[in-house]
Amino acid sequence: MIFHLGELFCGPGGIGWGATHADINDPEYGIVHEWANDYDEDTCETYRHNICPDDPDSVYHGDIRTFDMDQLDPIDALAFGFPCNDYSVVGEQKGMDGTFGPLYTYGVKALKKFRPQWFLAENVGGLRSANEGKALKKILSELEGAGYKITPHLYKFEEYGIPQARHRLIIIGIRNDIDIEFKVPSPAPYAGIDNTCRNAIENPPIPADAFNNEPTRQSKQVVERLKHILPGQNAFTADLPDELKLNIKGAKISQIYKRLDPDKPSYTVTGSGGGGTHIYHWEEPRALTNRERARLQTFPDDFEFLGSKESVRKQIGMAVPCRGAKIIFEALLKCFAGIEYESVEASINE
Repeated sequence: MIFHLGELFCGPGGIGWGATHADINDPEYGIVHEWANDYDEDTCETYRHNICPDDPDSVYHGDIRTFDMDQLDPIDALAFGFPCNDYSVVGEQKGMDGTFGPLYTYGVKALKKFRPQWFLAENVGGLRSANEGKALKKILSELEGAGYKITPHLYKFEEYGIPQARHRLIIIGIRNDIDIEFKVPSPAPYAGIDNTCRNAIENPPIPADAFNNEPTRQSKQVVERLKHILPGQNAFTADLPDELKLNIKGAKISQIYKRLDPDKPSYTVTGSGGGGTHIYHWEEPRALTNRERARLQTFPDDFEFLGSKESVRKQIGMAVPCRGAKIIFEALLKCFAGIEYESVEASINE
């Protein structure tokens, strides 16, 4: 069974890459791109360029709230990483009351319209506590109401060999009339992988002519500040001279001027970048390049992001790690192919 995948809120192609590269050593089972949609133009260009260069018209740039789904071809699989701004722990946490909170309903609408055999929905772990837990309960109820058996699970991608501590709630749904049960793939097979950020960034060395690898420019003050910050420390835990301390009242976000610890996975790559929220190298007094950030998200070096340097930073930060998506899609394909694999109980708890 070759599944034709549609994607809403497709991003630059982390999910798309994982889906189209999923391989269970059975040529009868695979996933191919059918269409995708995103509201950001650069993101759509990146997706076209890397995921479906031979079919650029299958990627639709447009706001889902005014998008006409009638123009889309039939699909038998759907993925939607619905926008997480209102569910993120570092966001304003408006949940269902925010601009982006209700956008999951368009995923539900697509499920009812296309009746795909399965779907994958993705969001931040903060969704679990949004609106005192009511948001997640409502979303799960509506996904079930669309006619699907659902398996929500909090994936900690660093446990799956990904060089980044990234926790994401991923919901797999299989249509009710299909007698197949999805099982969450176990992280055990990935225990021996070196998922330190040093290994991800340095092995193999990034080629001099790599895409999206322009050096970052730091002000003299930032360079001086970083010289006093040890690996794993941030602007508030480091022993900084008074003239380099940050004059911030209220919340002291731990990722401000935080250097990576080279012997651990990176902290979460985000789309933000102002006010010291770039990810900072453990040794050199600078922020990471976009290519280094892309490596932490497990994008291959030949994956070229299009747009301005700032646009590319946002695209990388909003994506799902390619290899993480691939692991989940391969588990799904194995379920349909009847291939046993090591699994764990689904859980949305930390």
